[in-house]
Amino acid sequence: MTAYHRPDTLDAALRIAADGGCVVAAGCTDLFPARSAQALAGPVLDLTGIAALKGITRDAAGWRIGAGASWAEIARADLPAAFAGLQAAAREVGSVQIQTSGTIGGNLCNASPAADGLPPLLTLGASVEVAGTAGLRVLALQDFVLGPRRVALAPGEILTAVLIPEVQGQGRFLKLGARKYLVISIVMGAARIVLEDGRIAQAALAMGAASPVARRLTALETAVTGLRPAEAAGFDPALVTGALSPLSDPRADETYRNEAAVTLMRRLIGEAGQ
Repeated sequence: MTAYHRPDTLDAALRIAADGGCVVAAGCTDLFPARSAQALAGPVLDLTGIAALKGITRDAAGWRIGAGASWAEIARADLPAAFAGLQAAAREVGSVQIQTSGTIGGNLCNASPAADGLPPLLTLGASVEVAGTAGLRVLALQDFVLGPRRVALAPGEILTAVLIPEVQGQGRFLKLGARKYLVISIVMGAARIVLEDGRIAQAALAMGAASPVARRLTALETAVTGLRPAEAAGFDPALVTGALSPLSDPRADETYRNEAAVTLMRRLIGEAGQ
């Protein structure tokens, strides 16, 4: 019989994780579909009983979203306008049932190229907090997700929280898929734009499902700064496609993904402030 652990404190979970070989479980919305067997192999470390991994709080440094916070909790939270893109993504993750069970930490640790949470979190300048028996460490989100199904967790470490600094602007998120719900993104984009006197004073732009990992479009951010949104939406497409490396798969080929990424980003920028 597979050993099953459900500790109620982070310290207890870290002691169990330090022994190695555990399958870490939270919402399990990605965990079980990835297994072909009816049972999980190896001991299971269930994190759902740890209160310290849940909730959304704010302090002088910014916002802390516990790794165990569900997408439904994020969607309902009273958050600033800059988080509107993240909340829009939360409402499009899977279905209502998946949003209720699935967690932001699980979404990040699963490290799917089509993970809906990554682009809006990148536009928010998010970092992650990781705990191990040696203590805590903080990594920028782009340094945590290394590639498809690969994250910078050392053996025995657990993702504990997503940290977001105080940021301004209006967040937005757009996702292209074959249908509205229960769909893997063909391509998706997120934007956080600060307007001053009708012009873009600051832009944070990111694309997902169009590269092995979601990416910030830093060259495009620079190019659109100082422009009015309608003018900025006429950007050179190469500022998007040059930053991406989409794959061809049964859902879409490379050419389509590049064209869709440009279209989504034009909409995200052009409709800023509306």
